[in-house]
Amino acid sequence: MKEVGPGPLMLDTSALYAVFDRDDHWHGVTAEAWGEVLHSQAPLLVTNYVLVEMHALLGRRLGVAAVAALHDHVLPWVSTVWVDESLHREAQSALRVACRRDLSLVDCTSFVCMRRLGVKTAFTIDRHFEQQGFEVVPRPERRSRGSQRPH
Repeated sequence: MKEVGPGPLMLDTSALYAVFDRDDHWHGVTAEAWGEVLHSQAPLLVTNYVLVEMHALLGRRLGVAAVAALHDHVLPWVSTVWVDESLHREAQSALRVACRRDLSLVDCTSFVCMRRLGVKTAFTIDRHFEQQGFEVVPRPERRSRGSQRPH
């Protein structure tokens, strides 16, 4: 089942982390989708905020070898979008307006960045991306087992 379109794809911590953690509930689904993402050769984007979040999670939960694997096996094929003051302020504003405990500044930064760049699809298992009107990979029907974790 081909689910990755020709446009760029924004990477989110939720799905990317699940690819690394074999004990994660979503590992199988995200690892399969990650293979499809790589095979599609879609341009891959990530914000530096997601990278900070990934470093913290991987280092704390899986160790320095996982951080090294991120650098060696993922980042060479990913373009980093650097968050400047304007993007940060716009994301902060979006977070304040949303007024939701389960939404993060990192997620709001990705939403704003995607809109600015015209990116329509995210590699994520975080339901907030769909709620914001974005397409997601893996598709929700592939994630239908169990409840979705909010990240």
